Amino acid sequence: MDNFIQDLDILDRNSQEAMETVRTSKEENTGKTKKLYIESYGCQMNFADSEIVSSIMKDNGYDTTSEYEQADVIFLNTCSIREKAEQTVRKRLSDFNNVKKRKPELTIGVLGCMAERLKEKLLEEEKLVDVVVGPDAYRDLPKLIESAEEGLKAVNTFLSREETYADISPVRLNSNGITAFISIMRGCDNMCSFCVVPFTRGRERSRDPHSILKEAQDLFDQGYREVTLLGQNVDSYKWSPEENNKAWLEKKEKSAEAIEVVNFANLLEMVALVSPLLRIRFSTSHPKDITDEVLYTMKKYDNICKYIHLPAQSGNSRVLDLMNRTYDREWYINRVDAIRRILGEECGISSDMIAGFCSETEEEHQDTLTLMDYVQYDFSYMFFYSERPGTLAAKKFEDDIPLDVKKRRLQEIINKQQAMSLSRNKLDLGKVHQVLVEGTSKRSEEQLQGRNTANKVVIFDRGSHKKGDYVNVLVHDCTTATLFGEVVES
Repeated sequence: MDNFIQDLDILDRNSQEAMETVRTSKEENTGKTKKLYIESYGCQMNFADSEIVSSIMKDNGYDTTSEYEQADVIFLNTCSIREKAEQTVRKRLSDFNNVKKRKPELTIGVLGCMAERLKEKLLEEEKLVDVVVGPDAYRDLPKLIESAEEGLKAVNTFLSREETYADISPVRLNSNGITAFISIMRGCDNMCSFCVVPFTRGRERSRDPHSILKEAQDLFDQGYREVTLLGQNVDSYKWSPEENNKAWLEKKEKSAEAIEVVNFANLLEMVALVSPLLRIRFSTSHPKDITDEVLYTMKKYDNICKYIHLPAQSGNSRVLDLMNRTYDREWYINRVDAIRRILGEECGISSDMIAGFCSETEEEHQDTLTLMDYVQYDFSYMFFYSERPGTLAAKKFEDDIPLDVKKRRLQEIINKQQAMSLSRNKLDLGKVHQVLVEGTSKRSEEQLQGRNTANKVVIFDRGSHKKGDYVNVLVHDCTTATLFGEVVES
């Protein structure tokens, strides 16, 4: 059995390594003759993409395996956000190539963002892989595998303006059977100077809302009780037949049922109406785009969770301008004030923070700390700046903050967030929270865990409860990352 970390959730949300999680494929035996092993790195979007890839491969004769030594095909679905993630992927490719020395027929492929950025180097210079496929070319995988088996170059990193995989029903990998991702859009039009995503995932395009609703309904019918709507920037979701799917207009006459334009607030409401027992989350929001309409829609429906991931990246307006975030400190505070005014102080807010961006001064670093004091984040994903080749920042700015200064500033951010997380969690003591049971606690079979509406993990005694139940928990203790309580009658 592979001893690499499997199904690693984000255990410590206050860690700068929090986004470097990895999930591997589960064991599935439906009688197919070939086996696929897939390992996913980075963000939730990558995990959702791996489920699409598994579905495509399943339709072409592959079951999944949790042991890469048993696989006929190995895929690494990669992330290029941080340098360490790329280093980890290279090490794994070396491990897999050691297996290939004993098993020459094994096909090794790299998918996703790193594939898009390093295709020639991986395929030709280092000869670590047989197949290289970008995020918009997964339908081409079966044909590319055949080409690789014949000794031909197998690469497709074409970025599409239309591909959303809307017609593909994902294979739920490592699923607890209760929570699932639904990808609602792909790509990104924001050109943040530190980010490679627009270059590796292409332009924004929104998925047909009919297919999103069908996927949500199907998941609910299968027993799932929570879905997370995914996009690089969900607030910019916008779908219309004319802009997104001309073929849809050709097949369907305009009628009272025809949808002209759907924005993110509309979509949230549509998914919330699938069932009051289906919880809705979403990620990620961009501060420049999140609207009061979205916030009021969240307020209107109890099953839309009161939690928003709202990455700030910095608390200083000059640094935000260098990052090309297209908002300043005042705008960000305005959006936080709107969240608190409309959804209340109990709404969970999390953030991303980057320490030591190009030319950041000590005073500007202090602005990040004071922004944290103002917002009172429940948790954050925190990093020091790591220059990524091909980004606007790498081309325009000098990475001039010494590493020891970056690390010290990052530690100050982490220390503040840890204290803040504990303080926010203490506000939940003595209160009753509705919790969706997701499974057994990692520490004890006698306890269950789930999350409340603000996305906080809650631990409580098992009793007669099971996965998928909604329970009311009176919280009596907490750490920086977890709430502890006991089930009470509603």
